[in-house]
Amino acid sequence: MESQKKENSFLAEFLNAEDVYHKQNKDTDSSQKKKVSAKQILKSFWDSNEIPVELDKWGDKTSKSGTLSKRTIMFLILLVVLVPLTIWMGINVLGDRKYMFISILILVYSMCPFFITFEGRKPSAREIMLIAVWSALTAAARAVFYMVPNFKPVAAMVIIGGVTMGPECGFLVGCISLLVSNFIYGQGPWTPWQMVVFGVIGLLAGLLFQKGLIKRSRISLCVYGFLSVIFIYGGIMNPASIIMYSADITWQGIVAAYLTGLPVDLVQAIATVFFLAVGAKPLIEKVERVQVKWGLEKK
Repeated sequence: MESQKKENSFLAEFLNAEDVYHKQNKDTDSSQKKKVSAKQILKSFWDSNEIPVELDKWGDKTSKSGTLSKRTIMFLILLVVLVPLTIWMGINVLGDRKYMFISILILVYSMCPFFITFEGRKPSAREIMLIAVWSALTAAARAVFYMVPNFKPVAAMVIIGGVTMGPECGFLVGCISLLVSNFIYGQGPWTPWQMVVFGVIGLLAGLLFQKGLIKRSRISLCVYGFLSVIFIYGGIMNPASIIMYSADITWQGIVAAYLTGLPVDLVQAIATVFFLAVGAKPLIEKVERVQVKWGLEKK
């Protein structure tokens, strides 16, 4: 009887301790949520659409210094100087017939920062595999929606890649995914232009996130996605049609091409907003979980 009483007493104490533990954790969680909620109220308009419960996983992870790395600066120089020069050479020197050669050159440019970085440290196969898998998923996502004209999740996937993996990775994902998916949709003189456009969208997403100008809230990502498609995608691809197919290039023709393609760009922009609103949160969480598991998270 005594042993049974001791067991019952021990069990009661254990259950009571467990209840106290859960109560303390509950109080701590609620106080943390209240603290975060108060912080959210003081945030700017960009964070106004974040759900307080999600803030632990969707907290702002901008760089502490806000400065750009040497690799990013070098990559920007390559992008601003070599990529336009290469496209110009393909149009004027090669007669716009060697578009696959130009596409491969642009892809090599986007990989240069990784090659230089890997010379100074031990390459991480996990990092390369994560970029390759995300690029493959982006290309596959474009192929899945082939039956819906211009309603594609490519820009949304590239933006998520730039935000989670960095600006250089965002550019690389945009280049690889468009080059690969065009084996389904068809290669042509437009391929290098598409690679650059989506690469720039991913690059700017990573840069603006590092500088703290965009957050991981739905409204922030959706606003950037909409504007990037209208002004970057439409602002480059629509005038590019004049450059590719017309010998007489005028400002009137460029403006007319942009306005003519604007309805198509609006469909693409709406698709980007839709896929970011629906899929940004779970996809970012999945990528970050893989980064933490494999030791690839940004310090």
